[in-house]
Amino acid sequence: MDDQNKNLILATVLSFVVILVWFFMFPPPEQVEDPNATAVAAGTTQPIAAAPVTGADTASAVTGNAADAADAPRVDIDTARVSGSISLLGGRIDDLKLNDYRETLDEGSPTVTFLSPRGEPNAFYALYGWAPGAGLTLDDVPGANTVWALENGSKLTETAPITLKWDNGNGLVFRREISIDENYMFDVQQSVENTGAGTVSLAPYGVLARHGEPAEMKNFFILHEGVVGMADGELSEVDYDDVTEFAFDQREGAKADVKQITQNGWVGFTDHYWMATMIPEQGRPFKSVVKYDDRRDIYQTETVMPTLTVAAGETVATDSQLFAGAKEWATIRAYEKEGVTGFLDSIDWGWFFFLTKPIFALLHWLNGLIGNMGWAIIGLTIIIKLIVFPLAYKSYASMAKMKELQPQMEKLKETAGDDRQKLQQSMMELYKKEKVNPASGCLPILIQIPIFFSLYKVIFVTLELRHAPWLGWINDLSAPDPSSILNLFGLLPFATPDAGSFLAIISLGILPILLGISMWLQQKLNPAPTDPTQQMIFAWMPWVFMFMLGSFASGLVLYWITNNVITFSQQYLIMRRHGYKPDVFGNIKTSFKRKEKAED
Repeated sequence: MDDQNKNLILATVLSFVVILVWFFMFPPPEQVEDPNATAVAAGTTQPIAAAPVTGADTASAVTGNAADAADAPRVDIDTARVSGSISLLGGRIDDLKLNDYRETLDEGSPTVTFLSPRGEPNAFYALYGWAPGAGLTLDDVPGANTVWALENGSKLTETAPITLKWDNGNGLVFRREISIDENYMFDVQQSVENTGAGTVSLAPYGVLARHGEPAEMKNFFILHEGVVGMADGELSEVDYDDVTEFAFDQREGAKADVKQITQNGWVGFTDHYWMATMIPEQGRPFKSVVKYDDRRDIYQTETVMPTLTVAAGETVATDSQLFAGAKEWATIRAYEKEGVTGFLDSIDWGWFFFLTKPIFALLHWLNGLIGNMGWAIIGLTIIIKLIVFPLAYKSYASMAKMKELQPQMEKLKETAGDDRQKLQQSMMELYKKEKVNPASGCLPILIQIPIFFSLYKVIFVTLELRHAPWLGWINDLSAPDPSSILNLFGLLPFATPDAGSFLAIISLGILPILLGISMWLQQKLNPAPTDPTQQMIFAWMPWVFMFMLGSFASGLVLYWITNNVITFSQQYLIMRRHGYKPDVFGNIKTSFKRKEKAED
């Protein structure tokens, strides 16, 4: 077996092993039904764990029942991008729909519902309040079950905020002004006016409460779903399973993790495409709490501000923000530029963030320029190939040089005979003399692997690929090719097999088949190796990849096909330049003749 074929086998096997491991470690995600949905729908008497109040830096307990939440008056939310309502019971932001997004591609599919009130399946909502300090009790401050009055405004819009008011009857008047921008950022200003005779102390807080795990959890290793937060420049991502393993905190009255933030931070919950985060005023200290009530299956994040002292006749106020919406790259990036430290890291860029971030930034720019994400992926592939072309050229040139040295290698083999050590030494001297690196043929594959993984991460994680069409039958680049060879790509009146069906394995779409063909043609740049083992590996590799990648996102398969076509063109031209004319059609004919002889 000559060194060039060894390199080709090594590169091929390496690529195969990596993809195989990836395929089995990260199989296509399946929809998992939420085991808590039935229990949550039935309602509970105390949905959020009662935390013992041992000072002004602990949020008050949430009590009451689902019926109270359903009967409470509401204030509508009506903007171009979101709609819903705010409950005057606790002033909860607990009803929010994302107007720009549908649950599926089906015509008439409902709008995505992100926040939902207590008593609904998978209830998820934000609430604010004040923790009592010295001289005050829970009855003196507004909490989760305080019924607020609407003081100003009638509907929350981009241009019209609302103001809620509550008078405790003991000299304290609380107000909460809520506004929203043109996207997904709420601004919540809480104030307290002391009309009494004495000085009081109390601490403002914000809470995000989630009843059970989300119903549409992907449970996919490559994607983080759960708690996400930033604490003085340090990003934390905690899965729901890990939250349930927190140690019990006596002060918080639940399993909890508590962090003291000195400067900048935020905390909340992230889903595949949507996110809700509490963002206290940046540059000021606060306490960040993540907790879990195992009695009622409630996940909760809190931001608790430092204690404020309010003298008689004085009014104090605190400001915070709530992001509740889609994880759009441009939108989140804009918020980061406006002062939300590290907010872009709320998107799960993964271990290869140094690749995924610039890759997506370039892809986003190309999509804005071209207006189609599929063509943007093709453009991205071309740019990546141009960037790595100098190294690829060196590699392909070295492979071409190896072909020129074949006659000399054969002579060395004849001279050395069975003396392997002498042959190895002679080969190394030849490589050194001719300035050839026999391992350089593997470099394009080695470079391709992290790029492939990074693009896979980008396509799977980012919202911009969700329901993004390319052309014709490809109407969602984040999903597998919907066509199937089993019904002749729609020509026969048969439905494609379900994802969980055994037939789904062989239900290949057009893109996976083109991928297999492109890999097969790339092999035909060189004659088939004479060694039977090598022949078998090369013969099967394109079709194994075709089946393995058939269930991957269409955008990723499109990238791989484009990459193969460009690689084929580059190799062909470089080989021609070095005096070697690849006989592609001849190699194809030879492979079929060899197959016919084997059958005979």
